[in-house]
Amino acid sequence: MRSTRAAVWGLFLLPVLLLWDRSGFDLALAHLAGTSQGFAWRDEWWLTAVLHDGARHAAWALVVALCLAVVWPVGAFARLPFRRRLQVPVVALMATAAVALLKAGNATSCPWDMAEFGGVAHPVWHWQGWLVSDGGAGHCFPAGHATTGFAWVGGWFAWRETSPVVASRWLWAALATGLALGLAQQWRGAHFASHTLWSGWICWMLASVSDRWFAAEEARA
Repeated sequence: MRSTRAAVWGLFLLPVLLLWDRSGFDLALAHLAGTSQGFAWRDEWWLTAVLHDGARHAAWALVVALCLAVVWPVGAFARLPFRRRLQVPVVALMATAAVALLKAGNATSCPWDMAEFGGVAHPVWHWQGWLVSDGGAGHCFPAGHATTGFAWVGGWFAWRETSPVVASRWLWAALATGLALGLAQQWRGAHFASHTLWSGWICWMLASVSDRWFAAEEARA
């Protein structure tokens, strides 16, 4: 089953992400945008109003539109059975909720809170953030805003059998959006690169695992 293979590929990427965490690349990339005085682009209009607030509003509008398309399918949605139509917004909402819950309980802070960039926090491995505080504001891991794009990777699973071209385009659009929004937040000092990568991994694994349920329901139907 493709969902199983997709989950296995995700597990193969796990050691890569763990190595990234220990590599020091996060700080090196953060220094491209930040100094000991902070992040000059933190309040830049197009990063905050357009790529942050605007993207978030657009994502929720898309959720509403796709929920309506479950009941009144048009275009590519018309090629999907009901459960597959339901899969697209439901998996996106599940991914968004999962990342939000992880962030809520995590005490690791954003780059702009780090002492190295003019803040008060000191580096703690973000996977220790549920047990140890770094002295900053916390609640910065995983990257919630990048999930605005990554949450939609579930659409690839929904369309991959009936419309492979749509599935491929949907997947690349979701990945590109997630990476672009993650980069925008990284440039502001709101996230490290690893925060974005882990959010993408979480969304992919959740979409892979949940696809088994939607496929089973479709088969029974």
